Amino acid sequence: MTSGGTIRVLIADDQQMVRQGFTVLLDAHPGIEVVGQAVDGLDAIVQVAELDPDVVLMDIRMPDVGGIEATRRITLKHPAIKVLVLTTFDLDEYVYDALRAGASGFLLKDASADQLAEAVRVVAAGDALLAPGITRKLIAEFSRLDDTPRSPLKERVGDLTERETEVLTLIAQGLSNAEIARHLVVAEQTVKTHVGRILVKLGLRDLTQAAVFAYESGLVRPAGY
Repeated sequence: MTSGGTIRVLIADDQQMVRQGFTVLLDAHPGIEVVGQAVDGLDAIVQVAELDPDVVLMDIRMPDVGGIEATRRITLKHPAIKVLVLTTFDLDEYVYDALRAGASGFLLKDASADQLAEAVRVVAAGDALLAPGITRKLIAEFSRLDDTPRSPLKERVGDLTERETEVLTLIAQGLSNAEIARHLVVAEQTVKTHVGRILVKLGLRDLTQAAVFAYESGLVRPAGY
């Protein structure tokens, strides 16, 4: 972010009208500035290196280098940058792969201007799941599709304390820091401390990735499976 706290956004979409529309909508909100537009995944990768945005709005389906591969490359090289995936359908199968690739959340393309701005702020902050109900459903679904816990991930859960494991489980259930605090009957700042330690120990960038980890490691199982 800039010194004044402005969230810098890069929009990556192969449709010019989408790029321009989102630019107009976001620039109208205080504290958010669109610093660039990319026409495909490769262009996004190049512009991220040049512009250093805080958040990338990434379309999944683009020619040549698509949104998933671009997300993987960007989050690997620039872990502090958050990627918000744009999709047409809330159960788009590619969203599973995007979350695995490092995306911090997703947003439907028909979202309102206020929803778009709020999503950018939430992802930039990294302190809450984006659309927890739907995100949780997505995480549960790709966990169902690949329901064999990965041993290395399962072993890393052992690095957490009992309370940190409990907090991670609640994160995966879609609870916010405030909701976790009420559930555990502790101060919200205490929860934030636990969350910070969890992210550091597991090498994760935000709560969405923590939820993904909880499912993929087998710590949390999708309801009904």
